[in-house]
Parts: sequence; C-alpha cells; structure tokens
Amino acid sequence: MSDIKVFRTNGEVVTPLEGQSVALEKSLQTLIENHLDVFLGIRFLATEYSTGKTHGGRIDTLGIDENGGPCIIEYKRSSTENVINQGLFYLDWLLDHKGEFELLVLKKYGQQVADSIEWSSPRLLCIAGDFTKYDGHAVQQINRNIELLRYLRFGEELLLFELVNAVQATVGDEVEPVVVGGKTKPKQKDKTVSEQLAQANQPLLDLYEAVKATCIGFGDDVQIKTLKLYVAFKRLKNFVSVEVRASANLLVLYVKVDPETVELKEGFTRDVRNIGHWGTGDLEITLRNRDDLENALPMLEKSYEVS
Repeated sequence: MSDIKVFRTNGEVVTPLEGQSVALEKSLQTLIENHLDVFLGIRFLATEYSTGKTHGGRIDTLGIDENGGPCIIEYKRSSTENVINQGLFYLDWLLDHKGEFELLVLKKYGQQVADSIEWSSPRLLCIAGDFTKYDGHAVQQINRNIELLRYLRFGEELLLFELVNAVQATVGDEVEPVVVGGKTKPKQKDKTVSEQLAQANQPLLDLYEAVKATCIGFGDDVQIKTLKLYVAFKRLKNFVSVEVRASANLLVLYVKVDPETVELKEGFTRDVRNIGHWGTGDLEITLRNRDDLENALPMLEKSYEVS
C-alpha cells in the first residue's frame, strides 16, 4: 500500500485524509480520459479501442504523448486482473498495426502530429489502486517502456497519482525526429543529440552532465528519455528538454514555466509560446556556463514541481 499521507489543515486542527483505492470505475476512467493531457501529458485518441476480430480485444485508452510516443493505458479494476500482461498483449498489437495508429492520429490531430510519431518509444501505462511487489519485479525484467501508476481518491475532490515503477526500454539512435511546437525541419540538416554530444568540447560536456545531475537530483521519480534531437527529463510529464548545440558551445533548455512569471533576460531566457521549437515547454533557457545553470535552477525546480 502507498505510504503517502495527506492532511487537511484548518488553523490548529489537523485531520488526516484517508485515501481510497476502490475498484476503478468507468467514471474515473472517463475523468482521466477527459483530462489526459493535464494528468499525464498525453493527448487522447480513443477509448475502448477495438483491436479487431482476429486479435479480439479492447484497449482501455489510446493516446500519444508530448514526445510523439504512442501510449496504451490499461486500468486494473480487480485484484485478480493481470493488467501488465494484458497491456503487453496490446502493445504487440500496436507495433503490428502502425498504419492503423497513424491514421487515427492523422484524423484526430492532423498530418504534422502523424509525421512526428516516435515509434522507438511506445509506452504502456498501467493504472491501479495498488500493485504487488511481484508486479514491480515483473516489469523490471521486460525491455519495454512500462509505468505502474497507483491512484488514490480523497473524497470527491482530490485524486492522487503515484509513480510506483517505471522501466525505460533500451533503444538505439535510429529514431525519427520529433516535431513539437509547429516546427518542421529537413531531417538531413539536423544532427542527433548523440552526434552533438560527440562533437561537443569538454566544458560543454561537463555542463550537460551538470544539468543531468541537477535534474536527477530533484527526485527518485525522474526518468531520462533520449530522443533524436533532444533529451527529456520527466516524471509523469516532461519537465526539462535539453538540446545540445555543439557548434555554438551551448545548451538550450525548454521548461514548463509560464514566461509571464519570469523576468526575461536577453540571451538567457525567452518566451517561445508562439515560436516553433523542438522539445516541450513555453520557456527557453540558454546555458553557456555553470553560472547560467545556477541562475536557471529555480526555474528547473519549478518545472519539476508542476510536472
């Protein structure tokens, strides 16, 4: 069971709130689907999606995340349901029916999003009131992107998600670029983040490692996702996206901080809400040295807290 404790404070009176993880009802699934982007940073595609007569199944929720990764969400409604195996069954179906998924994305979000699908990193998210230690051990043995999310209800007003376990599949650098923020670039002109790091000088590599250590240091729930053109640091959602620009000897970060809450400084921070860019986030931060990283720290931490 979860060791998270939630309390309501009213002056000197402190009352513990008892979280409930009752059998997940359809109403909760509908709530999650209606606010999928807010909860998990995933765009909704379909509910109870049929995998056809041959395969004979229904995917609880189908979506695409902020990095372009296809997402399957399965809900564990009873203690006897093996939601992980069921999700893996659908994940295999998805990889065999890429065209069907791409058509679904095309109809829902248009050509640009369909072209940006990141097939190297499909995700399986399993949501349940609780998981056993065997569930956590099982996902560690599988080379797939699997996340176990525990939920708790506190009355009718509060819903908590806890990332219990997450496994990142090992992939190569042969992934397709992800287009975020409306920017389309010719593939041949963009070096991968791995190529950028290979060409970076030692001070820039040290700065990148310092950013990496800073992001990881925010909490043990931080995951690292290496895509074609940027590295994403994420919890349930991205909180920092890092581009490496070796030729300019700098790093460009995108964070989920409202630019209007920050005093923008030319050459350091920029509002990119209406500017196409790789990565996710409305605030751009340019790092050239450790002092820049130190000045950016409050913004990185704020982005982590809201993700």
